[in-house]
Amino acid sequence: MGNCFSSKQSATSSKVVSKKQKVLPIDASFKLPAPLPSWPPGGGFGSGIIDLGDGLQVCQISSFNKVWATHEGGPDDLGASFFEPSQLPQGFSMLGCYSQPNNRSLYGWVLAGRDETGSALKEPVDYTLVWSSESLQIKQDGVGYIWLPTPPDGYKALGHVVTNSPQKPPLGKIRCVRSDLTDQCEFDSWIWGLGKESDLNGFNVFSLFPSNRGTQAMGVCVGTFVAQKTTTAPVSLSCLKNAVSNLSCMPNLDQIKAIFEAYSPWIYFHPDEEYLPSSVEWYFVNGALLYERGEESKPVPIESNGSNLPQGGSNDGAYWLDLPMEEGAKDRVKKGDLQDSRVYLHIKPMFGAAFTDIVVWVFYPFNGPSKAKVEFINIPLGKIGEHVGDWEHLTLRISNFNGELLSIYFSEHSGGTWVNSSELEFQNGNKAVTYSSLHGHAMYAKPGLVLQGSGSIGIRNDTAKSKKFIDTGTNSLVVAAEYLGMAITEPPWLNYLRKWGPKLTYNIAEEIKKVEKLLPGKLKSAFDKFVRSLPNEVLGEEGPTGPKLKRNWTGDEV
Repeated sequence: MGNCFSSKQSATSSKVVSKKQKVLPIDASFKLPAPLPSWPPGGGFGSGIIDLGDGLQVCQISSFNKVWATHEGGPDDLGASFFEPSQLPQGFSMLGCYSQPNNRSLYGWVLAGRDETGSALKEPVDYTLVWSSESLQIKQDGVGYIWLPTPPDGYKALGHVVTNSPQKPPLGKIRCVRSDLTDQCEFDSWIWGLGKESDLNGFNVFSLFPSNRGTQAMGVCVGTFVAQKTTTAPVSLSCLKNAVSNLSCMPNLDQIKAIFEAYSPWIYFHPDEEYLPSSVEWYFVNGALLYERGEESKPVPIESNGSNLPQGGSNDGAYWLDLPMEEGAKDRVKKGDLQDSRVYLHIKPMFGAAFTDIVVWVFYPFNGPSKAKVEFINIPLGKIGEHVGDWEHLTLRISNFNGELLSIYFSEHSGGTWVNSSELEFQNGNKAVTYSSLHGHAMYAKPGLVLQGSGSIGIRNDTAKSKKFIDTGTNSLVVAAEYLGMAITEPPWLNYLRKWGPKLTYNIAEEIKKVEKLLPGKLKSAFDKFVRSLPNEVLGEEGPTGPKLKRNWTGDEV
């Protein structure tokens, strides 16, 4: 069947009663810089329709008609816009409206449903008015009304209907879904409220995603929003569920190759970066050592594929890796080898296999020392932040409906950030540009300074373009795709589940004292408190673990 995801987005405005507004980012629709390629054949990937079981088929819609907008409140105090999906294919019904903040280009989607059995979808029996802007003195286009469908017994509502008149919408405007085909959902990101940030006890609009997320979770994100007068009440809507755990829409190996060829990101390193990535194989061949507790005087060289590393088990402290012992070799290996670097790909289903996550793992032999900004003073932190063996990653989220890149997750020390495709920088077609921070290797979507801390005290994360970069598409290896069974042979080093570096070997209290000597008196205690609040991953106290022990291996990104 044809692709139900339309990249063309229209916006038909309702009657405007406010004064002429300035042009907003949402007034322009985003499209990826280059057309999507034709994907290799096989399975249901890119076919436009996903069968969730028991007669429920869904497709992804990104053609919209604007119903109502406000021009204040919400992110950046620019308001938000509310849309209903348009150009639904024959036989498909709306499951809910779409909304997004006005501070970015129009780029989004909702799912529409088709009932092949006659019992998967039903019209609501009534509507409840959740909220109206009628009495509000705010900048708005007309008046907005947000309605909650009242589902028949045994069915759930998945989205709201938005109108610009006080009359209830027709019952046939939307469909509710049979309860066994739904799952629980929760707030994702804040879309709009009357203030400049969400109000726990006020009216808010949030996007939604399944409460249970991960490679085994079958909840399917619908793309709709929820409007509630308090954030403490249970979410009034549900999401979909892949009731039969159908993985047929996940990409095969040829399709994975084509997807990564289309979207493989570029990673730029700071011009002053000394500690660059390498391949794992290069690291092992160039003298990395395996240590065992109780046998510290007898470290063992590591085979190029890690075949002599302990397999499985738990991170019990019995083994760890370290740099070569000889100082010259140690200094050389610390710096990595950009020409021999390689990224390692983990392919996994997300949101009930309606989406594919391609996790791009990057290995660095060494993480360099940090630098702090304390008020107006920039201070090197000595050995704080240093550790051996550094794993960082990006995650590309791909729609299995049509293969479009929807967003990228950037790992940043112990957390990270999702960035929509509409807010990414691209080069060479649809390849995102990403930036690795100086020494710490946190990943960012834009160059510049990000301060990790609070107020005017924090760890500097400096990024910039330079002649040091990786085109990840030139040397990548798929190391895991569990849903493909035996098609992928995992390298032995991937199943080494102990530390990739030794525990801290310097006295952190002494390092803090060295730094505090450089600070004015009133800043000493604030700096000390800040440093001790940092996670061990930043402080370098614990050797890092490999990809399989990261929480995103089987779960969603934070």
